[in-house]
Amino acid sequence: MSPEKRPRPKRSGIETEEERTWVEFYRRVRSDPALAAEVLAQLERDVEMKRSHLALYLSCKEALRRDKARQARHKRIGFFVRWLAYTLFVMPWQALREFGSEGRDIAIEMLPEADRSPRQTPRALETAAALPPSPSGITTPPRRSRKARPDATAPAEAGAEKADPASS
Repeated sequence: MSPEKRPRPKRSGIETEEERTWVEFYRRVRSDPALAAEVLAQLERDVEMKRSHLALYLSCKEALRRDKARQARHKRIGFFVRWLAYTLFVMPWQALREFGSEGRDIAIEMLPEADRSPRQTPRALETAAALPPSPSGITTPPRRSRKARPDATAPAEAGAEKADPASS
């Protein structure tokens, strides 16, 4: 008999299904690191299975190595993104805060002295001249009273005069 025409032993349904499952593992372990780790652990426990499915064992090792490299790459990218965000947003904010706290006193000292007296009217100038000088050297005009002056017209009368143009 020639080697091509040897009769193959008939397989049972369980052996056929088992073979299909192993073939499916060959496909899936390349993209699923969790499955690759489980299959690898199973193959390492049984030396005979490891010997009979050496390609599957090596595929699992490769899949785990790729996953580890992918996680390391993601870690480097994450570190870079955090560093970039810190450099672009946090560092300038901290520098502004530091400059603001130190520069505030400098800026206040650089401001010109403000004229502390309000805008002086001729009447206020007359009353200010009559006041004795204060110890600080700044003269302040007297406060206005909210009481009505006796020589002023009443608000109702003043409003009536403006409202009636015929009386003028």
